[in-house]
Amino acid sequence: MRLRKQTNIILTCLLCVLFPAAFATAVPDHPGQVTRVYDGDTIEVAGFGKVRLLGIDVPERKASTRDRYFTRQGVKPHTLRKIHSTARELVIEHSYGQTVSLTTERPARDAYGRMLAYVTLPDGRMLNKLLLEQGCAVVYRRFNFSLKKQFLQAEAEARRNRRGMWAKP
Repeated sequence: MRLRKQTNIILTCLLCVLFPAAFATAVPDHPGQVTRVYDGDTIEVAGFGKVRLLGIDVPERKASTRDRYFTRQGVKPHTLRKIHSTARELVIEHSYGQTVSLTTERPARDAYGRMLAYVTLPDGRMLNKLLLEQGCAVVYRRFNFSLKKQFLQAEAEARRNRRGMWAKP
């Protein structure tokens, strides 16, 4: 375990040297257990409270003004409610009860006091990106964040492959 931790530190330092822009605003990982899943982009992590998945947006359970963005992209309103459920189930399946690693950027909290974080699962995959790859989320374009380019690529691939909300009706 100690060797693994040292290896992770060395790899992180190496990546910071090779790709400084990607890590310029990132704050080191914080481990915690997922104790609740609110929806597809908000969870609760022991010791940190509510955590909003950084850089993504998942349709709401009920119709909202945010639906306009999705419908302008060609997603049907009834599909949005289904995708909300699918995203929530995916988050429960992969994170509930698990110890995840949280990586924040600045600002670390949103206007509602929720921690904004990339959530790394025990298997090393990032939950935020997984939701994009499955077509259950879109990139939150309003704000900049260090992984935005990678997230946009994951969303584009889900669209090309007609996954999730991008599937043909």
